[in-house]
Amino acid sequence: MSRPRDSCSLNVELKARLPDLAQARAVARRLATRPAQKLSQRDTYFHCDTGRFKLRQIDGEQAQLIWYQRASQQQATSSHYMLVEIPRPEGMMKLLAATLGIRAVVEKQREVYFYQNVRIHLDQVQSLGTFLEFEAVMEHADQVPQGHQQLDFLRRQFSIEDKDLLEGSYGEMLEQHGDQELS
Repeated sequence: MSRPRDSCSLNVELKARLPDLAQARAVARRLATRPAQKLSQRDTYFHCDTGRFKLRQIDGEQAQLIWYQRASQQQATSSHYMLVEIPRPEGMMKLLAATLGIRAVVEKQREVYFYQNVRIHLDQVQSLGTFLEFEAVMEHADQVPQGHQQLDFLRRQFSIEDKDLLEGSYGEMLEQHGDQELS
């Protein structure tokens, strides 16, 4: 069963392995159109019949429930999502764990850079390695081609090769690979 997409936000995403964090950081700083942010995030993924569903705790202070739906493919793809701020994440965590069950817990250090309407994430993910994500935030579906063009431009700027492209979420990667480091 699919969710109504008219009530969701939309972005275009791309995820890749990051062989050189220092080099990527230099490129991100050169392209940044706003100040960068550094965040510690804990994403708890729950079982969900449609899309992916997680509770994101940020720096131990704020939290968000995030539901999103996108194809798992090794290329830029559209993603529909809903995000809700959560004032008391401990209670929400207990409720969701009891009702849905936990799939995976992802701990990461994230650097967020902004290039126009694109969020550039440089992620150091515990037990998985270092990754780069682009998220072009779209206001309307007719802007999706522009989002793809922006991600193509950024992919060239960061020298992302086809072999480095990834599909799926960090939670799914943890499920598939357990605690072994990806290379």
